[in-house]
Amino acid sequence: MRYRKLQGFGQGVPSDGGDYSFGLNADDFFVDSPTTVAQAVLTALMLHRGEWFLDTTVGMPWETEVLGYNTQSLYDAAIKQTILGVEGVLAIEQYSSSLDTVTRFLTVIVVLDTIYGTIGLAASQGTSGLWGIGPWGEFPWGS
Repeated sequence: MRYRKLQGFGQGVPSDGGDYSFGLNADDFFVDSPTTVAQAVLTALMLHRGEWFLDTTVGMPWETEVLGYNTQSLYDAAIKQTILGVEGVLAIEQYSSSLDTVTRFLTVIVVLDTIYGTIGLAASQGTSGLWGIGPWGEFPWGS
């Protein structure tokens, strides 16, 4: 599995607008690693259902199942379903979500079993639609 890196991905900082990394040849790609699958999961979560013109049925149902009052059971199920549908994901080992109603940020922390090993991923979705990448890396991450 080969995936072009997003700028800033995996460095504990938000990416530069999610732009692809160019100019580093082979270093512009994640290849056959848990990090490859983690970035694929993040991009799957960033894709809004109906956004991709070639297949409007793919993507996260942010507008229909996530946004709104008292939707935790809906959005947890939708997020898990999206994650499990990503190539290379075998299982979700751990999952938690936290909604900050003041800042209107949803934070998801998952530990994934992938075809290349285990990896942790933390991501936050705000009302701006931009994802920030939290602490993550090869499991176990951070202490």
